[in-house]
Amino acid sequence: MNPPAAPTRLAHFAINADDVDRARRFYQSVFGWTFAAWGPPGFYLIQTADGGDPGPYGALQGRRTLVPGERMNGFECTIAVESIDATGAAVIASGGTVLLPKSVIMGVGALMFFKDTEGNVFGAMQYDATAE
Repeated sequence: MNPPAAPTRLAHFAINADDVDRARRFYQSVFGWTFAAWGPPGFYLIQTADGGDPGPYGALQGRRTLVPGERMNGFECTIAVESIDATGAAVIASGGTVLLPKSVIMGVGALMFFKDTEGNVFGAMQYDATAE
């Protein structure tokens, strides 16, 4: 099943990093994303796709504290991938870890959750309407 159409969509996400260059290399290696320096030092715009559909707007930035005394680890994002197995292998090869091994959601696809090199958690889903 493809993700359902919704009246709203993810418009922006930010990845907070202790080491921005290391995080940039990680996401470039795993997903092929490109980064463009913009604004303050250590801030990059992320292009997640090319062509007519640019995907959601994204940013990679130095870790910040939005709530005094609480470390900002971002929020959960799930990224659509062509191959969950290849993505899992790329995450491990790039220094990330598997938090939730591959699980199948019937009629939706295969899902895994990971932790990147900066401690951020994210999911990856290989959509497949015939998944059992």
